[in-house]
This record gives sequence, C-alpha cells and structure tokens, in this order.
Amino acid sequence: MDALSARSQVTGFYDKPSGSVQYVVADMATRKCAIIDPVLDFDERSGATATKNADALLDFVRESGLEIEWILDTHPHADHFSAAHYLRGRTGAPTAIGEKVIDVQKLWKVIYNWPEFPADGSQWDRLFADGATFSVGGLPARVLFSPGHTLASITYVIGDAAFIHDTLFMPDSGTARTDFPGGSAERLWHSIQDILALPDETRLFVGHDYQPGDREARWESTVAEQKAGNIHVAGCKTEADFVALRQARDRTLPMPRLILHALQVNMNGGRLPEPESNGRRYLKFPLDCL
Repeated sequence: MDALSARSQVTGFYDKPSGSVQYVVADMATRKCAIIDPVLDFDERSGATATKNADALLDFVRESGLEIEWILDTHPHADHFSAAHYLRGRTGAPTAIGEKVIDVQKLWKVIYNWPEFPADGSQWDRLFADGATFSVGGLPARVLFSPGHTLASITYVIGDAAFIHDTLFMPDSGTARTDFPGGSAERLWHSIQDILALPDETRLFVGHDYQPGDREARWESTVAEQKAGNIHVAGCKTEADFVALRQARDRTLPMPRLILHALQVNMNGGRLPEPESNGRRYLKFPLDCL
C-alpha cells in the first residue's frame, strides 16, 4: 500500500503544563493503534506523580475499540516524564525509541554520575535504526533519524502522517532549540530538510505547541504549509542562515524547568527511581552541570 493512500486516524491530546502533544494513531481498518510520546504527570513543587494523561489515552483507546500495538517515544524528553513504562505495564504493548538513545544514555550517565547505569537501550523492547520499517495494523511505518534537538531524535512516518517531535513546531512557532547537551543546529537543519522532502500533502504532527499570542493549541500542519510559512525556515536560504538564527534564539532561552528531573527518568525508559529503604523514591540533581 502506498503510504500517502494509507490515511491514518490521528488524535492529539494536549498537556498544557508542558505544552506537549501525545498521539494515538490508528488504522481504522484493523482497529490497531500506536501511542506516541505519552506523558506521565509530575508536579515539581510537590514531587507528586500521577497517571491522568496516560489513563486518558487508555480510556480513549478502549472507548474507540482499538488495540495498542506500539508505545513509541520520539526521543528522551527534557520537559516531561515519559509514560511509556507505565503504559507497557498496563497493556503489554512493546515500547520503542531510536537506537541512538544509547548515545544519550552514555552522555547523561556521566552527568548524573551513574557508572552502574546500563547505557545499552535495554529499557525499551525495540530500538529503531534510521530507515527501519514496521507497521501499525495495515499502515506502513518507517523511521527517519532526525537529530539536532537531541542526539537520538527520530520521526515516525505512519501512513500519510509524520510525527516530527521537536524539529519543526507549528509554522508560527518555528523550530526546536538545539542547545541541550548533544544538540546541534547544523544537524537540525539537515533533519528538517529530510522532513520537508516528504510529499507536500504529508500531514505533520508536532511534539509541542506553546500557543504564541495565547492562541488555541494546534499541532497539525502539512509539509507544504511548513515550507511556505515556518518562521525559522521559510526565510532561510542556506544552512548558515538557519544556524545563525537558531543559535541566536537559543542564547535567549532558559533551560526547561524539568530537564534535570526528566532526563534521569526518560533515559531509563520512563521508569521512576527505585524506592529506597524507607519506601520513597528520590530524584538526583547534578548541580552546576548545564
């Protein structure tokens, strides 16, 4: 089946505290679906965790008569905890991420001083290489390696839809930052060119929306719309133009408030730290590292 003729049903779930968008992408002919970038709730002020977001995804899947085939992360997120491990425990569906997550693990295990941490990707059921193919029901799916925002970022092209995480945002919001450890504006430029080489009618689904001008949250565009109107791409004629613009923008941005909370969970496949002798879990904070 031609990918663009294989139209997927995509439902987005917006998490306002983190500006994140979670997705259920379904093949309605087979009733099979995948969950992409699920959020585990976390309140940094109280230290409270919850599963409200993830349970809403499960409720939707059940009410829609769908069966979960995959739980997919696009990269280890810096602004929210992944609910992949929780959802795997609830459903038994396999988890997956890009194979370069191993590079992220190797980088951050040094930052967190975790010499015993297994930086081998074993926290997921499958690690996808660039160009890997799989399916969601009858929908053909493939993986594009999309580094720049992180070392490990990937795009999932499922049927006529591409889940582009933190590469491009909505056209009025531009592109993702590249100043995290392992980030690169040059690599992001090439990742964006790969995405924009998809057919113009390909539907693009972003990983975040920060609602510029307090507009309603939005998360779907097309390749053609991004080419014509993305504020960080449409006016850049060369890689050098884009890199200069992106790096200047990055210098104005504070670090995400949850980056040190989230990476230690997300590099471990969404697993919270193991309880200590008193039964409580504790996060670890490296000081003066960013």
